[in-house]
Amino acid sequence: MLRHLDIRDMLIIDRLELGFAPGLNVLTGETGAGKSILLDSLGFVLGWRGRAELVRSGADQGEVTAEFDLPDDHAAHAVLAEAGLPGGDTLILRRINAADGRKTAWVNDRRCSGEVLRRLSDTLIELHGQHDDRGLLNPRGHRQMLDSFGALDAVRAEVRAAWKGWSAARRAESDAETALAAVREEEDFLRHAVTELDALNPAPGEEADLDSRRRMMQGAEKMRGDVQRAQQALGLEGAEGAASDALRWLEGAADAVEGRLDAPLAALARAMVELDEAGRGVADCLDALSFDPLELEAAEERLFAIRALARKHGVAPDDLGDFATELRTRLSALDDGDSHLATLRAAARQAAETYATAATTLHTARVEAATRLDAAVMAELAPLKMERAVFETSIIETDPGPEGTDEVAFRVATNPGAPSGPLAKIASGGELSRFLLALKVCLTGTQSGLTLIFDEIDRGVGGATADAVGRRLAQLAQGGQVLVVTHSPQVAALAGHHWRVEKRVTGEQTLSTVTPLNTQDRVDEIARMLSGDRVTDEARAAAEALMG
Repeated sequence: MLRHLDIRDMLIIDRLELGFAPGLNVLTGETGAGKSILLDSLGFVLGWRGRAELVRSGADQGEVTAEFDLPDDHAAHAVLAEAGLPGGDTLILRRINAADGRKTAWVNDRRCSGEVLRRLSDTLIELHGQHDDRGLLNPRGHRQMLDSFGALDAVRAEVRAAWKGWSAARRAESDAETALAAVREEEDFLRHAVTELDALNPAPGEEADLDSRRRMMQGAEKMRGDVQRAQQALGLEGAEGAASDALRWLEGAADAVEGRLDAPLAALARAMVELDEAGRGVADCLDALSFDPLELEAAEERLFAIRALARKHGVAPDDLGDFATELRTRLSALDDGDSHLATLRAAARQAAETYATAATTLHTARVEAATRLDAAVMAELAPLKMERAVFETSIIETDPGPEGTDEVAFRVATNPGAPSGPLAKIASGGELSRFLLALKVCLTGTQSGLTLIFDEIDRGVGGATADAVGRRLAQLAQGGQVLVVTHSPQVAALAGHHWRVEKRVTGEQTLSTVTPLNTQDRVDEIARMLSGDRVTDEARAAAEALMG
């Protein structure tokens, strides 16, 4: 509910503070006095797109502050939470328009964007007028209005959930088809590569081992000759034979020299042991250096094959095993792909059936709600002197979506037998006003927390019809808040709170002011609306009669 509106330096308003209350609030005044400026200023602080030039001539900037009461269950709380803005039972919006066109906005003293203001405004204010494209005249909102009237939130939530499930199932099916098609394109490569890798079956570290073995075999012939010569030098024809002869000769002479050869004999015996060990080691080495030339050829062929395969697939030789595992996994996905895709297709069909069932249920509920809404609006049109007009809610099939398969539009025919058409195109100014009011009376029971603004919605009607319009506006205001900009004395007479908008010229400056009216002031204002500039006693009496 709008509690306070503070306007500074906007168009022809220098400073204006307005306090609003629950019930029917009426703004009256002569044409051009500035009533529309109040709505422009309110729209500005709510982030609505409107006039480009709003700053009062000569001022550095214009500023509007609006204060709203928020009940605990008000929809604005969710918008504030999502935007990370502070909440509470009071909402204060402030927006500044600099002379150079820059705009800055705050919500509860926290900077925010114009988009956040517009989202908040959808939960705070609803504007109705003959040229309004934000409310009832906008066909894009008719489906939501019908669903609200029919209390179809739960059914619509089921459709949204079913749509979400169907969309997810279709995405999974499409992704699987794409992936399977991609794998099929490389099926020949995968099968050939896996066969090639399996045939070679390289082991981690094998490439390094083969390279080392190959190098040793390539140099073995030269090394074997040197080792053989060393073996001969150490053997019986070499060092071992000479040492054996020396040992034999010294042992024959040892007794004659009375122990002088004991130490040399012991050392020579130890040397014989070492020579024997060296000989065995050299023999082992010769055995190791003995190889079949075919073995070198086989090692080279395998080494080159491993390296060629690694280059072909762009991986390190030691990673060929892991690469083969990866290719086998992709082949397995291909082999299992048809079965997996069939499962996903079945799930998508089931999800489509679930969505179709939910959408059909919602369609049936909408048709029933449309019948009730049409009857309710027709009942409201009779007191508004439009008993011959026809209102209908059109529901036609459209492409499936999260809101179902229905396109909803409010259509009217102003005379019996005349073709129906869109609300905004068929009805004239006065008729349109009454259609909008009748529709809003029927819809208001399904909405809460909104401040309803009617901008000259009573234009083109008078007398008993204007009185009926006023009574319907008063009915709407019960338990809520309605702001009406009007030229109709019948409507103004039913107000709970009344302001007069006036324009005054001071020097060369034109300013607009808004004055709250007490009971006597209201009588004079309504009398002026009845009789014009010259207010007579008869006009005052008529005003008092209207006020009841």
